[in-house]
Amino acid sequence: MDSPKKSDILIDLSKSQEFSGAKNSAKNGFNNEEAEKEEEEQRISFFGSISKNKETTWVISLFVFVHLVVFFCTLMVNNCWGKSHGECIFMLFQPLSENPLLGPSSSVLDRMGAVQRMVLANSHGMWRLVSSPLLHAGAFHLIIGQSSVIFIGINIEQKYGPLRTAIIYLLSAFVGSMMAALFVENSPEVCSSGALFGLIGASFSGLLRDWNMYEKKYLAVTELLIVFTINFALGLLPFVDNFSNIAGFISGFLLGYVLFFSPQLRKPALHKGLFDYGVKNSVTLKQKLDRPVLRAVSLVLFTLMVCGLVLAVLYDINANKYCRWCRYVDCIPSRKWICDIKKPSCKTVESGGETALTCVARDSYKILPSANISAARLQELCTLLCS
Repeated sequence: MDSPKKSDILIDLSKSQEFSGAKNSAKNGFNNEEAEKEEEEQRISFFGSISKNKETTWVISLFVFVHLVVFFCTLMVNNCWGKSHGECIFMLFQPLSENPLLGPSSSVLDRMGAVQRMVLANSHGMWRLVSSPLLHAGAFHLIIGQSSVIFIGINIEQKYGPLRTAIIYLLSAFVGSMMAALFVENSPEVCSSGALFGLIGASFSGLLRDWNMYEKKYLAVTELLIVFTINFALGLLPFVDNFSNIAGFISGFLLGYVLFFSPQLRKPALHKGLFDYGVKNSVTLKQKLDRPVLRAVSLVLFTLMVCGLVLAVLYDINANKYCRWCRYVDCIPSRKWICDIKKPSCKTVESGGETALTCVARDSYKILPSANISAARLQELCTLLCS
């Protein structure tokens, strides 16, 4: 039997290697396709819950409950039916000419702790930087604002845990109230939306830092922009401070880069602790401290922002002196409401259980069916009468 030629053996080896290479190439291609398919399947919706654990929303629920209680107390102090002599909406709210957001009077907002220029100039008024984020200007403001907090906040708390959510919420609220103190004029302003805008800013930074992880990204951006626009538009009405919203948004955006980490695509193991349950066992310390340069830069910028605002508030800087048009960012003037409450002069005459209030500048008057009216309420009615 003839032995195979050397050239035939080399040809067979070459064909075998080509077949093996083609097989490996096909296998690698199949693996790459499988990996890409698996990556696409693992992408999550930004506003979708990563796990089925629904118990990690107690922080947002607590904040919403506190705001509801404070608003109820504000209405009780307002006592529209007793103090406004029946000129009320649903026996609870001031007329829309006084408060277009369906809420209490400006004097009650001031009494409950809203920020105001003439009060903050006194060192004893600094407590308003803490109280003003708890207040809402009216029912419209409360319903829209707290609905937005629930929509945005629950998503953040389920992804990153209650501790990080609480830090962003509280710091954004406080930074927002400090910014409001620099621009506020004579009208009392509430700063509760600063915390909401902090959550919106944090949502943007969380979305941007893990952009490739999410599906329907542009839909998420659109939803965030809608929430932003609606609540910013509310800030163009009286008593809601838009500068606190702007500062809260910047704070939340920076804090999101400082505190957030890449969410896990798999169902996390539960850990029933006070903070970070549902996250602690599934995310390593290395993952929580990824991108150190970005975290450090964001932390430095946030620290500089806070320090600058603290110094500006302590030195009682009035930012309106350096930016005349900025007032229109906070409130758009209209015949239906008053943006900057001034103190015009009015004459009062009490007779027969009634009070006649006369505006000196316009020679207009109003008969009030009571002689027992506080000085703050009389000044408020005088402003409305003379406007």
